[in-house]
Amino acid sequence: MGKKRIITKGEAGAGAEGAGIVAKSSKKKIEAGILNVRASYNNTTLTLADEKGNVVAFSSSGALGFQGAKKGTPFAAAKVGETLGAKAVLMGMKDVSVVVRGVGSGRESAIRGFMSKGIALKNIKDITPVPFNGPRPKKPRRV
Repeated sequence: MGKKRIITKGEAGAGAEGAGIVAKSSKKKIEAGILNVRASYNNTTLTLADEKGNVVAFSSSGALGFQGAKKGTPFAAAKVGETLGAKAVLMGMKDVSVVVRGVGSGRESAIRGFMSKGIALKNIKDITPVPFNGPRPKKPRRV
């Protein structure tokens, strides 16, 4: 079976309890940035970048401790947005442009969670990949 590991209070690696904790202060001071939202059916991923496109902060519903089908829910996406919004406020971010990709249920709720921290939105752009012609259809059935 193996030894059981006992985690003391001061020891790191306490699991999902400390997953959403944000650092006290940030060295980088960024006024404006780009928020990339990737909402799939199974997960919601948010990436915060500066205006040049360099990634500054990142979070996903799986990183916050949601597992399985719960990762794709709007509630999990809202929590991811709130976590990343808190990180952005610490960096001094004032306004952000949002780029949304994907068809998952966490598209809007992730943006709402991010906005709840008091950051203004410049614009929202949807760049969900849509096939022009799609895959080849099935052959007709011979009866």
